[in-house]
Amino acid sequence: MSTAVMITGTSSGIGRAAALALAGRGFDVFAGVRREADGEALRARSGGRITPVAIDVTDPELIARAVRRVEEATDGAGLAGLVNNAGIGAPWPMELVPLEEFRRHLEVNVTGQLAVTQAFLPMIKRARGRVINIGSEGGRITLPFLGPVTAAKHALVSVNDALRMELRPWGIHVALVEPGATKSDAPGKLVASGRRAVAELFPPAGRADYAETFGQAIDRIAAGHDRQGSPPEVIARAVVRALTDRRPRTRYPAGGHAKLLTCLARLAPDRTLDMLFLRTLGLPREFGARAVDTEGVRA
Repeated sequence: MSTAVMITGTSSGIGRAAALALAGRGFDVFAGVRREADGEALRARSGGRITPVAIDVTDPELIARAVRRVEEATDGAGLAGLVNNAGIGAPWPMELVPLEEFRRHLEVNVTGQLAVTQAFLPMIKRARGRVINIGSEGGRITLPFLGPVTAAKHALVSVNDALRMELRPWGIHVALVEPGATKSDAPGKLVASGRRAVAELFPPAGRADYAETFGQAIDRIAAGHDRQGSPPEVIARAVVRALTDRRPRTRYPAGGHAKLLTCLARLAPDRTLDMLFLRTLGLPREFGARAVDTEGVRA
């Protein structure tokens, strides 16, 4: 029986915590990293149970190399699990987000996950392993200015659900872990990315329209993660459960306010959720509250 698990995006946060947690449970973990130093740090901390694997989910050649390395290391035994965790996230108003940036979010967070899954599925089938996708509470809700992130997370939910049904004949369980607010370096990166966008990338008209509300909303989102977020180890425990539960669930909301928000997404009307999120982020809630004379702004 295979004890090998491949995880992408293990340099920090949830991926790193999940790799260590699974190694602690006796799994032989192949940890996908982009930087060699991150992989060696994980190897040292795990007492050698973690094997770093260079991978970029947008690079077909690196994915193929990773598959060959894991195949050789497991001597054809297959994979007990694949955990798709790699991802990126940057805040933008949908009116201003550069389309190339939007495409990059989809490429990394959706297409990249599918590419890795397709590449490793022969090994998963051989061992009748499991596929675990790390989504987000953002796969069921949408916050203002996080549209590029949540659009990709919504798409990942659909990919996850399709795989779950299509792989059922092989006895392969596919589960979605849905982290809520998490304490990591991600909120700090979110704020830094947002401030850079305002300072360097927003056009003058965009700064006039959005800079104040955008900056305030991003600061509040980051503060919420810091105040109410759970350590990555909480999410890692959900990953372990998804891989080891005798009767695995299809979804594992975990940490922060994930259970509350995913429940609200199912039960509350859209307008109610709109008002809740706008109020929480201190954004205008009335039609015309920020009416702007756009005459002459766009040619």
